[in-house]
Amino acid sequence: MLPINANETKKLLSHMYNEVSKELFGFGTTLLKVTVEQNVITFQAKHRRAPRSEALEGEVPSLKQEVDFHMSLLYKKKLKQKLETQTNWDIEAVLRDYDSATQLAFTNIVLKKKIYNHINGFPFGFIWRGRH
Repeated sequence: MLPINANETKKLLSHMYNEVSKELFGFGTTLLKVTVEQNVITFQAKHRRAPRSEALEGEVPSLKQEVDFHMSLLYKKKLKQKLETQTNWDIEAVLRDYDSATQLAFTNIVLKKKIYNHINGFPFGFIWRGRH
């Protein structure tokens, strides 16, 4: 399905982001905002705190920090795979920063080409290959 405008594309991107969250943590985000600017897609998300994460933080804070780091790496890998599988975008980089104290995450997807025609806002080079 080919989204006809930026809002539809953002909805599909939000859906993909939350699918990865559910796959890794068992639940989606509590807040998610997607912005697209030229060749950069930014996800601003607030995640739910997992009960296991709280328990680990209280007992072994350094291990909790290490687990958070590796889960963030895994999140980037899974999101990139999902985007590459369901779109025809050529992804240059996936950058992610996660703050465990606030549960906020910012994820930037840097594409080799911009995805929107700046004149009319229609998707450029977007082919949706998944369910919706």
